Amino acid sequence: MNKEISALEASILRNNNKDVILLDVRDDSELEICRIENALHIPMNEIPERCEALPLDRPLIVFCHHGMRSMNVLHYLNSRGFKNVINMGGGIHAWATDVDRSTPCY
Repeated sequence: MNKEISALEASILRNNNKDVILLDVRDDSELEICRIENALHIPMNEIPERCEALPLDRPLIVFCHHGMRSMNVLHYLNSRGFKNVINMGGGIHAWATDVDRSTPCY
């Protein structure tokens, strides 16, 4: 499976597959600015102690602000046995420009 998809592809995948989980790894302060509805929020620094709660059998699309932190989380989760992890390239900024223009940019 491709390790990175666009925000638009992530939106289409989520709309067509109810098993897909969007995983927001941004900080709490960033979540206050904007969010993607129904995304699971686990800040990047909490992933090591909370990754056990993530399902191994469902696709995870990980995102952050621009896609760098989420790519690091993808590599970490892969090392922990997660195979269905995809990075959303461009992060929530790309979501705001390509998917949902009502999402504030920062």
